[in-house]
Amino acid sequence: MTSEQSPRPYGLEISADFPFKKKTMAVLNSTMTYVDEGEGPTVVFLHGNPTSSYLWRNIIPHVLSAGYRAIAPDLIGMGDSGTPDIGYTFDEHAAFLDALMAALDLKDITLVIHDWGSALGMRYARLNPDNVCALAFMEAIMPPAFPAASYEAMGSIGDLFKSFRTKGEGEDMILANNFFVETLLPKMGVARGLTEAEMAHYRAPYPTPQSRLPTLQWPRELPIAGMPKATHDAIIANGQWLTSSEIPKLYFYATPGAINPAPVVDWLIENVPHLETRFLGTGTHYVQEDHPDLIGTGIVDWLRRL
Repeated sequence: MTSEQSPRPYGLEISADFPFKKKTMAVLNSTMTYVDEGEGPTVVFLHGNPTSSYLWRNIIPHVLSAGYRAIAPDLIGMGDSGTPDIGYTFDEHAAFLDALMAALDLKDITLVIHDWGSALGMRYARLNPDNVCALAFMEAIMPPAFPAASYEAMGSIGDLFKSFRTKGEGEDMILANNFFVETLLPKMGVARGLTEAEMAHYRAPYPTPQSRLPTLQWPRELPIAGMPKATHDAIIANGQWLTSSEIPKLYFYATPGAINPAPVVDWLIENVPHLETRFLGTGTHYVQEDHPDLIGTGIVDWLRRL
């Protein structure tokens, strides 16, 4: 999509502007940046790969205008957060996120989560059950979508993830050619495409092959055929928590979706208690870029009724 094309496929303006000033905190052996705006009950937004708090820019204002506090971190190695010399595994991301949440002393949290932020957020919720009061999620890494039994079981995306995880091939695609930012995000993940101004924001954290290491490690953390075991076990535990937790849950989905196609939606409706669903319309993975107003107003409406 070029900058001349309208970012209004559904009649509502989608802004490229990021109207928030980020804060920075020392966390473990590095720093993490985050949006912290508003006053009132706390809503924490967690992004995934290869995005940042920028993904939530058109959704956060809805929450603020309804009288809530919005917290939106950049995961370690992503956005404007620090880039320590670590492997960027799921467990390392979780350690940094846990430390940030503890330092911010957040209580009675509503989590709004997506992609790897969903796996991290569900893990946080199940380990901190007295501190999470509600959960909103979309295009999530969770059962029954994952863990995947094999590449073949993943259908059309199986070969792509096999390439990501093949030594040399994955490095060429993601480190050398910035595949997640230049191809997957704008061409496969957003129905309307992205403007040049939006692409500039998404490119900014990843100017060099070394800076793109987190975007390479994330697909290698996806549990396929039982590996890696730590992530496999965490997502299984997340699924057990999701299907047993009594907290209110709000699930946004689109068609055709990407990692949450129709059979996953149907399974969630059948198996997850206290679940409210909202259909967004056409979308694949980064539904926040296609339907921010529907997501923002949906979250606010749901929170007001809780």
